[in-house]
Amino acid sequence: MTTLNSEPVASLLDRLFTEADACRIDIPAAFAGMTDDQAHAMLGSRTDYLDLYTRMKDLPLPVSREAGSLLYMLARFGNARSIVEFGTSFGISTLHLAAAIRDNGGGRVITTEFEPSKIARARRNIEAGGLLDLVEIREGDALVTLGHDLPESIDLVLLDGAKGLYNDILDLLESRLRPGALLVGDNADMCPEYLERVRAIGGGYLSIPFADDVEISMKIG
Repeated sequence: MTTLNSEPVASLLDRLFTEADACRIDIPAAFAGMTDDQAHAMLGSRTDYLDLYTRMKDLPLPVSREAGSLLYMLARFGNARSIVEFGTSFGISTLHLAAAIRDNGGGRVITTEFEPSKIARARRNIEAGGLLDLVEIREGDALVTLGHDLPESIDLVLLDGAKGLYNDILDLLESRLRPGALLVGDNADMCPEYLERVRAIGGGYLSIPFADDVEISMKIG
């Protein structure tokens, strides 16, 4: 048995995913009064992200069940001890990452979220999973919270916050990525500059798409 598929984490995640599925019908309300083009532009914006995520502060916005399992497997396979997550939301992906850290023998997940109400919910969920001792939650804009006090070496990064900032977040973390470190970008297609960077020949990364909405990249340089 692993931490991921044993109690209390297994039933907690099942409940959180079920609740998140039920909330999907509420997502359009966050874009009330906007055209489809305006909504799409906001999703990839580097300037309007605070407004965007304030609109969606009551929505879980989790990774898929499959992506969560993938995160756990990647972290276990790479024996990750130092993980950085951009975008905590309700802590569903954080639980997967922290479960892997537990099963790897210990370490730390640094996760960041600017919405205080989401931080409170994430903290309760992570505590309910018995994994809070492995997680450091930083409150505020990730461009600030991830700009200091980073681990000397980072094994895995999950990018699942404001899509337009993926390239900026990579700027903050890149010098700490160890050779072989993995980047997992959820909905990375919403940040073309990021995809261009990690897919560039000779750019220091090997990168492939996974399923319809995840980009997995490995630091090779």
